Amino acid sequence: MNYYVCLHQEGISSISKLIQKAHANNYNVVATSINANMLPMDPFETDPTYPATVLNAVDWNSKVIFTVSDVDVDSPNAKLREYSKAMLLRDITWAEHLQNNGSLMVRLRGPKNDNLAEIIKTRTKGNWFIHVPITNPEVATFEHRKDATEKDIEEAQQVDPWSWWNELRFAVKHNGKVKVVLELSDSDRPSRETVRRWLGEPIEAIIIPSSLFVLNRSNYYVLHKEWQAIVGHFISVRANIIVSTNANDNAISQYAEYVKKLINDHCDTHTLNNYENMLEIPLQPLCDNLDTYTYEIFETDPVKYKLYQEAIQQVLQDRVSDDEAKRKLTVIMVLGGGRGPLARAVFNAAEITKRKVRVYIIEKNPSAIRTLSNMVKTLWSKKDVHIFSKDMRDFSPPELADVLVSELLGSFGDNELSPECLDGALKLLKSNGISIPCKSTSYINPLMSAVLHNNVCQLTSTVPAFNCGYVVLLKNIYHIDQPQALFEFTHPNRAKDIDNTRHKQLSFTAQKDCVLHGIGGYFDTVLYKNIILSINPLTHTQGMFSWFPMFFPTQPRTIKAGEKISIKFWRCVDPEKVWYEWQVCEPAECERHNVGGMGYNMRL
Repeated sequence: MNYYVCLHQEGISSISKLIQKAHANNYNVVATSINANMLPMDPFETDPTYPATVLNAVDWNSKVIFTVSDVDVDSPNAKLREYSKAMLLRDITWAEHLQNNGSLMVRLRGPKNDNLAEIIKTRTKGNWFIHVPITNPEVATFEHRKDATEKDIEEAQQVDPWSWWNELRFAVKHNGKVKVVLELSDSDRPSRETVRRWLGEPIEAIIIPSSLFVLNRSNYYVLHKEWQAIVGHFISVRANIIVSTNANDNAISQYAEYVKKLINDHCDTHTLNNYENMLEIPLQPLCDNLDTYTYEIFETDPVKYKLYQEAIQQVLQDRVSDDEAKRKLTVIMVLGGGRGPLARAVFNAAEITKRKVRVYIIEKNPSAIRTLSNMVKTLWSKKDVHIFSKDMRDFSPPELADVLVSELLGSFGDNELSPECLDGALKLLKSNGISIPCKSTSYINPLMSAVLHNNVCQLTSTVPAFNCGYVVLLKNIYHIDQPQALFEFTHPNRAKDIDNTRHKQLSFTAQKDCVLHGIGGYFDTVLYKNIILSINPLTHTQGMFSWFPMFFPTQPRTIKAGEKISIKFWRCVDPEKVWYEWQVCEPAECERHNVGGMGYNMRL
């Protein structure tokens, strides 16, 4: 995504000159009033948007964000309310004439926005940017008033502008064209948790007032370190920057230069950025063969196979002493060989430890077998290696394995059926044999993410969207509470009666008022001893990107700080498929999702 840096100035007599000034000072976009504060309908010559021909249609759409008249359509005063409504509708009509798919910015003044919500619902031609202060502006007013009591200040601090936005969001039925523009305040820096919660919202941009910039020792305008960190968090979730200043400010080019440096410092340019917040149905590796593109993404992970190699090295050294190294052979079976990365890890480990290995590669994808066969001829011709085009559950080996090595794990640990596959492959393993990995654990936690909720809603016309679990690179999210362990599977599983169904209920506590949009899913796995791979946010293996988390959607529900969120989760199994069901039980019992695997299941 390309960020924009926007210059916000009011009282401008010529919008074309403002755009020229902005571009000359390194800004891509301008934000300014659409109209003079007067009725009737006709724009007046004093209005910078009059006439409509001062810009071409593309520039109106791409270079201008309009701020509407600062009126109160929800005023308790009936006359003021009607006047405000007439002014706002006039602004919208003129904006829709100038921009066929543009952006209107409207300020939230308080918690009551019913009339504004009705107007937004009927006028959805372009995007609505809801201008919200990050903290209650009254706090600063009270702190500067001599007659303000401590109680006044305390009550003002309890007023949370996020709740104004949340009320409006529900009133407009979670419309994906309604986004947040968050204004920072030089008088009141937000808490860490306040910032974290806003990251779960559809943030279009943040407004940085010029008063937030300070001169450093080099006489250059910068932000204090605390503000740098806050702005950095918003940049990391793709928020754009609006610098708000007066028309006579001579430092606007410095602000733009500094903000662009912050964007470069905090913007992750990884090739996986295209997957951010994109919902994907998980792979079905048992019934679908992977393509070369998918294999390639997995193979480029710089961390995963290095840790696999370390685990195999430890196993070889533990099972074969230095004295036995020249004569004792270790039989290793690679289950699901793909295009060879696990086999490579085995050969590297054997070379480093100077241990003898015989490797069986079992792979059911005939296309991958062709690649593996070529590798045997060109790279591994002198290795003791054998390839079999088989489903591991149907394979009859010439000998039993000392070690099974596999990477059958999905984003939720068991969602690519590693328990069923490895249980089926148990007959390939010696009685004292071991499995790499030897244990996997899934984790869940409640999430707020308006962006993911909107993405799920867009799928409802084609799939039973709220009954699917999705693989997704989580970006615009707020972790309502920390993840907790859900289901655990150990390998080899030598239980007499193997049962891979699971059911568990977990309880979480909301740290702040928020909205529950769904459940995050993660896993970690023990490869061997203390060698662990994890996508649990609390313990994520640094630099590893092979697995994105999962997202299990729920219908949105406002949660109060301190409220308990109780979630039930099931792993269900029948002869043909495996599926999950999930249900939020507290603070109120909600619908049970994916009953009978109606929306999403893993086929056996």
